[in-house]
Amino acid sequence: MHPIDFQDETFSEKERRNIDILELLRKRGPLSKPEISKEIGINVVTISNYIEDFIRHSIVFEKELDVSEGGRRPVLLDLNPQGGYIIGVGLNLMNMVGVLIDLKGNILTKTQIAKPPTSSVKDVTECLLQIIREIFRRSKEYVSNIKGIGVGIAGLVSKQNGSIHWPQKVDSYYTYASVDLPLKNLIEREFNVPALIENDATAACFGEYWLGMERGIRNMIYLFSGVGCGLILNGQVYRGAQGYAGEVSIYNFKQDDLFNCQAGKPCFLKRWEMDLGIVEDVKERFAQDKQAATQFCKLTGATMENIDLKSILIAARTGEPNIWAALDAAAQRLGIRAAALVNLLNPDMVVVGGGLEEAGERFLHQVNQTIKEWAFREDTEELKVVYSQLRENAVALGAASLVMQRLFAQLW
Repeated sequence: MHPIDFQDETFSEKERRNIDILELLRKRGPLSKPEISKEIGINVVTISNYIEDFIRHSIVFEKELDVSEGGRRPVLLDLNPQGGYIIGVGLNLMNMVGVLIDLKGNILTKTQIAKPPTSSVKDVTECLLQIIREIFRRSKEYVSNIKGIGVGIAGLVSKQNGSIHWPQKVDSYYTYASVDLPLKNLIEREFNVPALIENDATAACFGEYWLGMERGIRNMIYLFSGVGCGLILNGQVYRGAQGYAGEVSIYNFKQDDLFNCQAGKPCFLKRWEMDLGIVEDVKERFAQDKQAATQFCKLTGATMENIDLKSILIAARTGEPNIWAALDAAAQRLGIRAAALVNLLNPDMVVVGGGLEEAGERFLHQVNQTIKEWAFREDTEELKVVYSQLRENAVALGAASLVMQRLFAQLW
């Protein structure tokens, strides 16, 4: 296995130039050396040295000649999508998704399984390994050139060593436990490929920025359902001092009963469930409306005991009043939390993802309106509030893209 430290996010000047040039070719290639020079702001001779190195590593190749305006026609250069392949795996509100992508970010293989029945470390880990095994099984022609595996996972992921502080629920309380889970080592030992472990919200945020975002966006908040966010600040992923940035709640289980506000239900500063409390709210409303509950069960095949977000979003398409009362309330709560972040960070864009994009345009409109009502007007005048373009693939593609960025930096 190639000794690459994917967890190290520090890049030298040369590595950053590698990334800039290769990312430009990924997004806008084929380009000539003069075009690359003009875009990057480095002289053509230096660009040529980088390009020669890329060609030696089979990352870049020469294409057909460009049309000349006189004199020798410039050679066009492009990223070689078959220069390597990357696996990305991530869990969202509905399921776990695994992808195999090429160096252009194209999905070659995708597989998904149902969300684990519990959020225990054991269940989630086994699902992760199972889905990676399935991708290897279905991608035999690519296996010899798979360069890395990226995993987006819930919890606090240390950027120093990749250790995971896992959110565990004890009775009705949550606590973050330090879990002795050598996930990186487990993956590398079984598959003999370098692995990167990243927080799910951060991975999704980077994937959206790297693969789906329009040019000119430099500051972005990715709201990953109800429990965290990913941050792009000044065009860079922001992880904080130890890698734990993006947790948008405060929590002390000893003081939980004293920390409530009825208007927020729960207070927008407290830790929420991933589904923003939508499932619990719907259950409470149906307990007061038996006829609507019966119709809901007939439509979705669910029971009052096993209602989940997926069945709720199916019923939302019918305009069911109880469902939309719960969704509107959740959108308002999310909008209030987002408004606090908008005031703090003044981003270009807020992206709503993690599975909530399945709620449709009415939900997003409510989030947007709430942000405008609660944040400073100056912060929202040019603010864009959108759904994730990568949708259910965001975490998996983001984790794979983080691996791709490091491969661009270090070559291999």
